[in-house]
Amino acid sequence: MSARAVVCVPTYDERDNLEPLVRALGEVLDVTRDRVLVIDDRSPDGTGELADRLAAELPWLDVLHRPRKEGIGRAYLEGFARALETDAQLVLEMDCDFSHDPADVLRLIAACEDGADLALGSRWVDGGGTENWGLVRRVISRGGSLYARLVLGVSVRDLTGGFKCFRRHVLETIDRDAIAARGYGFQIEGTYRALRAGFRVVEVPITFADRRVGESKMSGAIVLEAMRQVPVLRWKALRGRL
Repeated sequence: MSARAVVCVPTYDERDNLEPLVRALGEVLDVTRDRVLVIDDRSPDGTGELADRLAAELPWLDVLHRPRKEGIGRAYLEGFARALETDAQLVLEMDCDFSHDPADVLRLIAACEDGADLALGSRWVDGGGTENWGLVRRVISRGGSLYARLVLGVSVRDLTGGFKCFRRHVLETIDRDAIAARGYGFQIEGTYRALRAGFRVVEVPITFADRRVGESKMSGAIVLEAMRQVPVLRWKALRGRL
């Protein structure tokens, strides 16, 4: 299967968002050489079945069905493995709920084509921001990124973001099987491993909008997992185990 880029979109109960997102991606991507991979965790609302119907219509759309919900980290890792079975040179992550603007996919691709090994859609650099977020959510998100940045000793400002474009060789180089985090700590660990491996990470300013419909998958347990994972990552790095 030939492709320039594969956009990985994990889903769980995203039936109302999936078709609008897929069609929006089809409008901005070069579908003669780019593909979208939906990774569905057996959504009870029928998201997976809808994805199959769309894939039957759209030749550039693929669907990966997972047997159960195990966290966004596990979903992305399986998606990466499937994407790397193609000859795609770029692999992207993005949310299904329009928190990430489909038009910004091209900006992340351009950053990698201009020399970045990993391009991050960043809320916390100049030109980035959030939309329709309350004060508490902004404080938690910015505080979490600052906490991770200080503990890990890196300059990346938005370590918790989930809108990314990897060059293929980054995913082939880092030890994906060793990534332990299942929730949003996965985002921190993936970027940190890329930095530790010496890859060039570039932050591209984006505006992160609150989801249009449906419920957020964020929970207190996910936040706590990420907080606990950060010092563990630093400890492993200091001992040469990362």
